[in-house]
Amino acid sequence: MAVSSCPCLKLFVASSFECRSDSSSGTDQPSQGRFNSARHGTTPFLSGTGMSSLILKFPPNFVRQLSTKARRNCSNIGVAQIVAASWSNNSASGAPSAAAAAAAAAAAAASAIPAADPAEVLAGNEVAGTDSSDNKNVSGVQLEDLSSDLKYKSFLSSDGSIAVHAGERLGRGIVTDAITTPVVNTSAYFFKKTQELIDFKEKRHASYEYGRYGNPTTQVLEDKISELEGAESTLILASGMCASTVLLLALVPAGGHLVTTTDCYRKTRIFMETFLPKMGITVTVIDPADVKALESALEINKVSLFFTESPTNPYMRCVDIELVSELCHRKGALVCIDGTFATPLNQKALALGADLILHSATKFIGGHNDVLGGCISGSTKLISEIRNLHHVLGGTLNPNAAYLIIRGMKTLHLRVQQQNSTALRMAKILEEHPKVRCVYYPGLPSHREHHIAKKQMTGFGGVVSFEVDGDLFTTIKFVDALKIPYIAPSFGGCESIVDQPAIMSYWDLSRSEREKYGIKDNLVRFSFGVEDFEDLKADILQALETIESA
Repeated sequence: MAVSSCPCLKLFVASSFECRSDSSSGTDQPSQGRFNSARHGTTPFLSGTGMSSLILKFPPNFVRQLSTKARRNCSNIGVAQIVAASWSNNSASGAPSAAAAAAAAAAAAASAIPAADPAEVLAGNEVAGTDSSDNKNVSGVQLEDLSSDLKYKSFLSSDGSIAVHAGERLGRGIVTDAITTPVVNTSAYFFKKTQELIDFKEKRHASYEYGRYGNPTTQVLEDKISELEGAESTLILASGMCASTVLLLALVPAGGHLVTTTDCYRKTRIFMETFLPKMGITVTVIDPADVKALESALEINKVSLFFTESPTNPYMRCVDIELVSELCHRKGALVCIDGTFATPLNQKALALGADLILHSATKFIGGHNDVLGGCISGSTKLISEIRNLHHVLGGTLNPNAAYLIIRGMKTLHLRVQQQNSTALRMAKILEEHPKVRCVYYPGLPSHREHHIAKKQMTGFGGVVSFEVDGDLFTTIKFVDALKIPYIAPSFGGCESIVDQPAIMSYWDLSRSEREKYGIKDNLVRFSFGVEDFEDLKADILQALETIESA
């Protein structure tokens, strides 16, 4: 491999540098410029052995600006030797310098390492710190225009590995050799010239333009979730409720009709029942397992969307996603599944036929009870429709929050495996306990949709709902006797969380009104964290012993 053919040299040509003499007088005489013959010509300090008295002073991030491939292909050649060889090759003097000779020797020793095609080095995501359009030095962290053929292609077979690497290992549009994705804190993106802005407006140049329209850190998160869900595109938003409301507003037209299920997150139901009617949108509410009711609603109304959770909140009801998708598609209706309780690891709603999958990323995906977020995945066409409205309404996820969710997803498979196991084992124990009336968990054969869950889920989730054998106050006593879980309104994190829905989510309603929603006073929702199973088991059993059966 000739020194001049090494891709590193081509990358160095456009880089800034400083040279100073290491003379005994201690006087520094810096000379800044580019590595080209027109600039340096036959300047005396470049000829002969003068290089031995010079110290090369490179700008910050100089090494970082090299592509990984370039560094690998030139790993046996010292940076100073490469620079010396470059200067020597560009010099009008025919006599090679001692440094150039040393570089040539080093290059000969490294000849067994195949040289990368410079075009290949500069084309991929591991891009050197050079802007080929005007040869201006650029920062070590930058946004790259990614062509479709450079989109992340998974070489990993398991969801666990995909959750760790997707969107980052090969598909990150940020030039950096950092393992973790940088947080790009910016509210806007600049254009070098007006012509570049015009090119952007006419779709010849890629940019996010404004913080509400996108962010490099957020893009990594969207790509990661897309890969995990098997989706063409993903939109990340500020919260799960933001995702739900924007989706409904974007896909259900004024005067349209929506079908949903009885058991669902209360705030979603409130939005459907109080806000959508202002747009003339009507809603049919059916039991999750009532297929005939769905068929009737599809026949009577021009249904735009069937929106449901699976499993549902808080009774863990399951919808046959494949069946309802087939029924809805026959009538031209879309299907959106809120899979927050399932996670992308336990259930693949898109593969089962759903058009869209929604998650509150606050829960299992983020997994650390420290960040809010929501996401919607599906086809590029549908996500683009939702994204356009999102750009108008706002609800943008902060890049710092995106970073926290990315970090949380690194352990998603480990957390979910532990939570699946703990929840199933505890559900079986609770079902046999004399002070527990009923347990709601799709992994139990006693669950009314166990056959559906078994067919479409690979794990049954980390949340178990159950009824204590007692009234409101007996249940309060049980909850207060627990020592490990926090009493809080969320789920899916590393820490176990317990709540009594009658108080946590429905306390503003009377008992009779709560019962209309199926919320009983003695209902408990327990989200298992990643604590040791034996510790959680002992805590729950001791809490049950503190109460008296009704």
